[in-house]
Amino acid sequence: MIMSKNVWESYDEKALEELDLINERYKDCLNRGKTERECVAIILEDLKKNGYKSLDELKEENHKLAAGDKVYYCQMGKSLAIFEIGTDPLENGMNILGAHIDSPRLDVKQNPLYESDDFAYLDTHYYGGIRKYHWLAMPLAIHGVICKKDGSTVQVALGEDDEDPKFVITDLLPHLSGKQAKKTITEVFEGENLDLLIGSQPLADGEDKDDKKDSEKVRNRILKLLKEKYGMEEDDFLSSELEIVPAGKACDCGLDRSLVMAYGQDDRVCAFTSYFAMKEVRAGKRTNCCILVDKEEIGSVGATGMESLFFENAIAELAAMEKESSPLTVARCMQHSRMLSSDVNAAFDPLYADVYEKRNASYCGRGLAFSKFTGSRGKAGSNDANAEYIAFLRRILDADSVAYQFAELGKVDIGGGGTIAYIMAKYGMNVIDSGVAVLSMHAPWEVTSKADVYEAYKGYKSFLRSE
Repeated sequence: MIMSKNVWESYDEKALEELDLINERYKDCLNRGKTERECVAIILEDLKKNGYKSLDELKEENHKLAAGDKVYYCQMGKSLAIFEIGTDPLENGMNILGAHIDSPRLDVKQNPLYESDDFAYLDTHYYGGIRKYHWLAMPLAIHGVICKKDGSTVQVALGEDDEDPKFVITDLLPHLSGKQAKKTITEVFEGENLDLLIGSQPLADGEDKDDKKDSEKVRNRILKLLKEKYGMEEDDFLSSELEIVPAGKACDCGLDRSLVMAYGQDDRVCAFTSYFAMKEVRAGKRTNCCILVDKEEIGSVGATGMESLFFENAIAELAAMEKESSPLTVARCMQHSRMLSSDVNAAFDPLYADVYEKRNASYCGRGLAFSKFTGSRGKAGSNDANAEYIAFLRRILDADSVAYQFAELGKVDIGGGGTIAYIMAKYGMNVIDSGVAVLSMHAPWEVTSKADVYEAYKGYKSFLRSE
């Protein structure tokens, strides 16, 4: 039986120091990037400091693409494609790291604010595959943007600082839950009841200068506070994107501090390690690329998801900047590229061992996890990587002493999942899923091994260096 070993046993003092540095950088990024917009903003700021130029800027300059050029393209502030141009023409293909930066959460509806029995609430709609009961009776924060008719945008990040108020979705006490306990989880926890409690103090007498309804004094006080803090009118909810996420910072987990516990590690653990690798590895013959995309958790749809043509369009723009390109350059580039679809896998959990197949599960502390195929039940909806490509990856990773493992997501008739791999495979390129094993995936607080974060970073660097 081929089983990977616990990689912690292989580290010397130097490796442990580098591991700690990478994980501290990673936790800082998690703390500052709790939404896809925040992740893009963090990386854009760093790209500009490191000499990257926007694709739009280069187009305006009529720039001719050259080896060593550092280019980025931002799609609506939610997705990002990053390139460092190699010496070979684009049609020879790229080395692509692709990850998603959206995570399961609750979204505030467009007409959300209401009052009921002296409480003010925001109505929500959950995003992605959450287990609804996880979100009850825990501290929550509000992140996002308020876009106004005058064209201005206000950034919101409320509930993270110690002095900030927190928010909550209330739960039913066990003393009154007898009838509830007889229902299934689906029947008990309905999405329409995941409403965020945001206040309970009514306007004082004489404070309501707009002569609003006396029956909604709590709601009206909330509107007054929103006006004071953000210059926001109630109608501005219509053009806002406000996300409800767990309040609190990424932290070490375990007495030995060997694990990271944080919100949003699916899939920011792969996104940030991919970016770290992209920033540090200089392109050789092949162009290096890192794609960080939105909407994976709901099927990669929309203008900022991988199903969008924004990435293909960016390649077309780069091709137009080459000294010699043809209408076939984009097709050839995509077909000749190779990609790691960097997404997480379910870490084997001994407390729930019956849903895993141990010989083909991913384990915390055993390195970068590869999945030859994803999908579910008979590989439905799967990208299935070919054997030659896997052999190539084994060769380059072994040469750089990167720890890795191969895994499926659960037992055949139980597990399954999807990534962006099948989308890129449509172009005929070599694609395989690779990422970090995660405990409590899709829960508000997920857990990863620091060793796996480090090995992912090392593995992504090895891949980008490959010719």
